[in-house]
Amino acid sequence: MNKTLQAHLSLVIVNIIYAANFSIAKEVMPAYVHPFAFVLMRVTGALILFWLVSAIFIREKVDKKDLPYMAMLALFGVALNQLLFLKGLSITKPINGAIIMTSNPIIVIIIAAFFLKEKISLQKIIGILIGVTGALIMLLYSKKFTFGSDTILGDVLILINSFSWALYVVLVKPLMKKYNTFTVVKWVFLFGFIYVLPFGWPELKQVDWQSFTPGIWRDVLFVVLGTTFLAYILNTYALKALSPSVVSIYIYLQPFMATLIAIFIYRNDELDQRTIVAGTLIIFGVYLVSVPLKRAKT
Repeated sequence: MNKTLQAHLSLVIVNIIYAANFSIAKEVMPAYVHPFAFVLMRVTGALILFWLVSAIFIREKVDKKDLPYMAMLALFGVALNQLLFLKGLSITKPINGAIIMTSNPIIVIIIAAFFLKEKISLQKIIGILIGVTGALIMLLYSKKFTFGSDTILGDVLILINSFSWALYVVLVKPLMKKYNTFTVVKWVFLFGFIYVLPFGWPELKQVDWQSFTPGIWRDVLFVVLGTTFLAYILNTYALKALSPSVVSIYIYLQPFMATLIAIFIYRNDELDQRTIVAGTLIIFGVYLVSVPLKRAKT
């Protein structure tokens, strides 16, 4: 299997994880764990795993001149991204967060054009528009979203998180040409841990661990191992072979994947015309952004 195909499969797995994360994280917050404490828990757990795997299998040295750059990446990709997302999600609805995050590929393509000189082709623009149309059909059809005074703060925090994550996806790309994926992520998370510790520690001390049910422990493990450890590795790995705009467009698969999970695993939804049309639009949009337009030979 070539690296490009591996990268695309990695992104499919990542977005299946993210599709489930909106509702799973909401089960934990704020009833059992406050948002900043949850961020510290997931960053600490993933940090230990990143350094452990790297110490056993990688052992790659980093140029000291790259450490300040990694510290900056940690600000956007770990601290702001996770603190704002989980805080926002705790005071808004999962459906609102999913709708707002459809802005991410648009932000990424603009930032990538500015920093990486990535060309904004008509094909990419059309692909993103088709993808976001499909995603919004999936999300808005549920009729469970509400934008109002009771959710506005959470909605704004998730929007800022979307911008922060877009910066990370674009700015981490140059380092992926130089280092192993685990090398980059372990240092980014080390700096990220330093950033989130002052915010998360006061809330972590308030956690009533004895109140955790087996289901809540399962949700916490999913967020630490799946949404944090595995998703960050696969996302960053995909950037080795793919452009930031391609990586970001996969976010439109999340509502489609969530619906398929509801249909085939939980049996609480059905495969209807809306799902088929929206899914087709999303997949076609991802295809347009992912596949370069072939020029006719002269």
